[in-house]
Amino acid sequence: MQLLNRIERSMAGDAPWLVLSPHLDDAVLSCGALMEAQARGRQIMVATLFSDADPGPHTRAAGSFLRQCVVGDAGGLYRARQSEDREVLTDMGVQSLHLGAVDALFRRRRRPARWGSSAWDRLLPEVTHRYPTYRFDIAQGRISRGDKGLIRSLAATVATLLAETQAELLFCPAGVGKHVDHLITRQLGTDHRDRLVMYSDFPYDLQAGHDSRFMNQLGYEPWSWDDGLAGKQRRIRQYASQVEALFPDGGIPRKPESYFVPGADAGW
Repeated sequence: MQLLNRIERSMAGDAPWLVLSPHLDDAVLSCGALMEAQARGRQIMVATLFSDADPGPHTRAAGSFLRQCVVGDAGGLYRARQSEDREVLTDMGVQSLHLGAVDALFRRRRRPARWGSSAWDRLLPEVTHRYPTYRFDIAQGRISRGDKGLIRSLAATVATLLAETQAELLFCPAGVGKHVDHLITRQLGTDHRDRLVMYSDFPYDLQAGHDSRFMNQLGYEPWSWDDGLAGKQRRIRQYASQVEALFPDGGIPRKPESYFVPGADAGW
């Protein structure tokens, strides 16, 4: 008789789930089909960590991102994205919570006193931002030491949410693509190994594979879910403010959702 894995055992009951989403759409992009199927019989909450942006001046990387989106200013875009996220998750029967941390694209360094006014912001915004570029900073998988205080604060919030929701499972990204916000969210999840499930970061996983060495160290194995993928595509399109930036050719691949759970010999 084959043993049920952590997700399958939980699916046999109705205990709550908590899903950590780095940004306003990541949970639906990666877990939308499973969440919508399970929300009919259990409480599911999506807590989005990096749900806000700072006002300009912005780096070139942030400006490039804003130009790809329907709403071109950071404040308006993130208000639209928050509204979209609440609407989509409510339609799915899932609770939403936005924790209000600033997206890495807009996260500023603590300004030394010698910088004085906002002149550096105007002249060279990259100097005043914690992650000045996307390609060489955000997507390189190196979490800034300046984020340590933020990580401690978010860790305390996640622990409180787990206690309040009594979640049987905690879902977090596997960190495919090495985006620093996704890796921070993964780090927060691994603090709670007793209930942890990781999900493959879509659409990053269309081009990059998961960190097999990291998963082997944890003793985690892959598991997939492919029911309801057509409905998930419709949900993704409801994030209208940036769906064209994510899928510029207009097509959203119907890819089964991938998860990682403890193997039979991982001591769970």
